[in-house]
Amino acid sequence: MPDRRCHRGAHPEDGRLFAPAAHEALRRGVRDLSWLLTHGYAGPSALKIVGDRYNLDARQRMAVMRCACSDDALASRLARQVRLADLAGAELLIDGFNVLTTIEVALSGGVLLLARDTTCRDIASIHGSYRKVEETRPALALVGQTLHDNGVRRCAWLLDQPVSNSGRLRGIMMEVAQQNGWDWDVQIVANPDPLLIETEQIVASADSVVIDRCRRWVNLAREVVGRMGVSEKMIDLRDDAAAS
Repeated sequence: MPDRRCHRGAHPEDGRLFAPAAHEALRRGVRDLSWLLTHGYAGPSALKIVGDRYNLDARQRMAVMRCACSDDALASRLARQVRLADLAGAELLIDGFNVLTTIEVALSGGVLLLARDTTCRDIASIHGSYRKVEETRPALALVGQTLHDNGVRRCAWLLDQPVSNSGRLRGIMMEVAQQNGWDWDVQIVANPDPLLIETEQIVASADSVVIDRCRRWVNLAREVVGRMGVSEKMIDLRDDAAAS
């Protein structure tokens, strides 16, 4: 069946799965999974233990997985995080689909999660094919204006070549940049992760694989969401220690 979605919004079951009544179980799940990861448990088996304990649905387990991390990973990520306000005159390398889809979800009213490492994450998936939605251009404009207002001189977006429609998205990105006078470069590459990890530039991403290994990173999606005035709609799944 063709994908006719025009929004990057919530799954039909998300209203029930992520209702306020479910937040405490999700938060405990993140706390317990983080403890298990800290003590050397393998991710898949640890997630099954936690998911079974709290009787979590598959999408709830995905949310817990995306928001948990070990104590060592948490400390390392926060130590290498750079404030967007400190990037005046800098160049930025952006994990394209990772950042863009989160802002699209925020604009369309989908589920937003505040993870243990302070990142804003979603549970959307592009399944190997990117489909432009009504929120795509507004999301790009919000990201661009946020970067401009913080004095970021230039940015390069990296898009995954294996994801279909990357070329079309690149065209939209370049149009938005040209209309606003922003210095953007959009590159389609086989695998952005090694480039994001190895670069000397500051990276914008919330992908745990990337922010665990890159030199410096900025929490761009959360910064943009904060400017949108929807931060209160994020489901805060941090434990007390991480939130303090």
